[in-house]
Amino acid sequence: MRSRFHLIAIAGLLLGNGAGDVRAETIRVTVEKMAFVPAQIQARVGDTIEWINKDILVHTATVKDGWEVLIPAKKTASLVVREVGQVDYYCRFHPNMKGRISVTKP
Repeated sequence: MRSRFHLIAIAGLLLGNGAGDVRAETIRVTVEKMAFVPAQIQARVGDTIEWINKDILVHTATVKDGWEVLIPAKKTASLVVREVGQVDYYCRFHPNMKGRISVTKP
């Protein structure tokens, strides 16, 4: 009985100190002067990408044959990353604006 208690206590300490505990993060991309800054970011599945639009124009973060996020002028918009892989995106209204998200497992 005593050794079982010790195992439970050790397991509680390991879980309590964050061992194996991966927390989702928010990664911010500024949209300014018709560009995504930084243009390339790294994220993990479950992270949130937040675009902060400092321009006076509406933009999008659009993936061809995939998702699209509308980013209103002087506002923010976000998306939770759900799949591993490399994602190239652009602004549908201003196709010269491009970005890339490299997504890994948590």
